[in-house]
Order: sequence, then C-alpha cells, then structure tokens
Amino acid sequence: MAKTRVAVLYGGRSGEHEISLQSAASVIRNLDPAKYEVIPIAIDKDGRWHYNDLSLIDANAKSLPVFKDAPKVILPPNPEAAGAEILPLGAAGKMSGSRKIDVVFPVMHGPLCEDGTIQGVFELADVAYVGCGVLASAVGMDKEVAKRLVRDAGLPIVPYVSAKVDLWKRDPKALAARVKKELGFPAFVKPANLGSSVGVHKVKDEAHLAEALADAFRYDTKVLIEKAINAREIELSVLENPDAGAAPLVSVAGEITPSHEFYSYEAKYLDENGAALRIPAAVTPEQMKEAQRIAIAAFTALECEGLSRVDLFCDRQTGEFYFNEVNTMPGFTSISMYPKMWEASGIGYRDLLSRLIDLALARHARKKALVREFHPDQA
Repeated sequence: MAKTRVAVLYGGRSGEHEISLQSAASVIRNLDPAKYEVIPIAIDKDGRWHYNDLSLIDANAKSLPVFKDAPKVILPPNPEAAGAEILPLGAAGKMSGSRKIDVVFPVMHGPLCEDGTIQGVFELADVAYVGCGVLASAVGMDKEVAKRLVRDAGLPIVPYVSAKVDLWKRDPKALAARVKKELGFPAFVKPANLGSSVGVHKVKDEAHLAEALADAFRYDTKVLIEKAINAREIELSVLENPDAGAAPLVSVAGEITPSHEFYSYEAKYLDENGAALRIPAAVTPEQMKEAQRIAIAAFTALECEGLSRVDLFCDRQTGEFYFNEVNTMPGFTSISMYPKMWEASGIGYRDLLSRLIDLALARHARKKALVREFHPDQA
C-alpha cells in the first residue's frame, strides 16, 4: 500500500516563526515512517515557499532545545524539485514539479499562519489539511472575538476592554480612564491577534499603561486589556471525535506554574526553568469535570475542528474557571502541553499525529461530497 504523502508546512512570516521550527521538527521526526512519506515545505520570513526543504530547521538547530541529541531527518528523494523555490499549493494538492500531496500538516503559529489565512489557501487548492478551518482559525486568533463568542455561549470570561490603535492614538487619556474605571490595576495588556505571550505585559499602575500599549500595538492594530486576577493557568487538549457529530474528546487538565511573574515569552522559550508543568493539574475531581466541560463547550462554540488547546484561568480564591483563549495550532514539540496532556490521557505522540491526519482526510472527503455548483436541472 502506498504511503500517505504528508506535507509538513513550517516557518511563516509571523513573530512565532522560530517556535514553528521547533514544532515542525518534532512532527517530522515522529510521523510514522511506515505510514507516511514526509515532504517538508518551508516558508521563510520573506514569505517565499521552499519545497522539500529543511534548511530553516537546520540553520536554527543549534539554538533550539528540541534539536538536542535528535537524529537528522533524511529527505525523501525528489531531485527535480528538491530545494526549489515554488509558488503555493495548486489545484488538488499538486505543486510545481512534484507529485500529488495527500494532506498538509501546517505546523505554524501566529498571524498569517494560524489565523485562517493559510487555511484559506488550502481550501482554494482543494487539499486536505490538519486542524481547524478558516472560521475557527480566524476567530481563535482574535482573542477578543473569541471571548465574545464564548461569553454568548454562556461561558465565564474575565472582564476586559479592547482598543484599536487609531482610537488610542487619537485619545489615549480616554482609554486610560476607561481601563482605570472598568478594570482597575493590575491589568494585562496583550495584542489581540498573537500568541506565545509576544507583546504581553502585566501593568501594575496607570503610569505604565501607555508604555505597555505602545509595545503591544507594535504587533497588532487591536489590543486587549484584561483585568488581572490571582489565578492558576489551566490548559486542556481537545480533539475532534473521529465519530462525526459525536462530542469532542478532551484530555486531563494540565497546569502551568511560571517561575516568572506570569507565563511570558521568556518563561516559555528562553528560560529552561521558566515554568513548572504539572499533568494532571492539582484540581479536585469536580473541578476536572468542570474544566473539561468548559473546554468542550468552547471548542464547540468556536466551531473548531481537528484540534485545539483551550486555556483557562482558575481563581485561587473561589476555584472558579474562566475561559482565557483557544489555540487552534498549539505548540507541537514532543514536550509541548498539547501532546503531553494527550499522552497522560492515553494517546501517545505518534498516535496523535496519525489521528489528526485521519481527521483531516475524513473532513476533506465530506467536503468533496458537497454540491459546489447548482444547476436548475438538478432541482
């Protein structure tokens, strides 16, 4: 039986480019070689696509922890296209000078990657792909819109204020007054459409608000200012049920305990002792069930498919949970929270990758069966 050809797409133009390299390296090295033929496709920081190419990963190997003592990946033979710069996917998953690709695994994070844009390319190309579709990807990336939707679905959220850059520049004092009145301090300032804690600041008083906003607006035109609560950071992995229409599957909850004041970019990726990860989280059985309920409800409300990691806050005083955000393509190294929580729930990393590919192929088959054009004589 022919192997399934999986294009692992990595890199991208977002601020999370380097994180993508770590995730992609783990996925490439852990896809079952008996079942899959892996074709790495790189997108460099200038937006150029490179077929059958590991150069971005190799160039950063020494600086990325995931590469320590890792075996080198051997590219499949394809002399006519290896290393060639190409255009994005063409019709039916074909690429210039290459054989057909069965499914794309987009291991990319952040804007222009995880926000529905690359998913739109796959839809136009009529190719199967792992993860959420255009809608859920776009909504999940915009933290403010996601909060609105889960709030309307009856899920609890922390109070927040959002602001666009042009309005802030026009009247910064008005925004500061609103934050002071509606939220108070401390408060968190974060770009609305970014991940991995890039551009996130904990603001302890009004005097430091403008500086934090200026930095957050470097990364996005919309910023979220959120009331800071004394909370634990609880995460859950959600997986689409292979039985179409059945409730999503959810892992045990995990907990992140930062050694820094909050789970910053530095704590996540630069400081080896930046945080302690506990799986399962130290919660009561009742809390575990409630966290899982919220995670499934959020996944459903945002119309996620394939996978998502749902992040919650747990108030240290009351024990109540609040929806924080959803990550439609979370970090995917073998030590990242999403796969680790599934490992603790009985699904190993390699099996998880296979399940995600199966889900992608099944969704694509369902969509292929839809009527794309209507003719009166078909009525």
